[in-house]
Amino acid sequence: MRYWIGSRIRMFREAKKISQKGLAEQIGVSSARFSNWEQGSNRPDVDFIAKICKALNVSPSEMLDFELPSDELSDLERNVLAQYRNKPEIRKAVNILLGIDADQ
Repeated sequence: MRYWIGSRIRMFREAKKISQKGLAEQIGVSSARFSNWEQGSNRPDVDFIAKICKALNVSPSEMLDFELPSDELSDLERNVLAQYRNKPEIRKAVNILLGIDADQ
């Protein structure tokens, strides 16, 4: 059985102009193991897929060629949510303004 994810890994790696050896070292595996993934003889487990995605700055959905359904949030709503997550000091005030019981 040949695994298709290897060709996706190779495509993103080559686009970033990173060698197999360089990426293998970056994620902590041998060059031979990494080569087997790209050739499709084996596939990386989920922990290594996450490391590969992070190293190549690619989302898991891009790497796996899987489009996530729309979450129907506007750009403004995404920005508000990101700010809420990034600024814990304002969460309590926001929760009070929105009438959210954060203890639930």
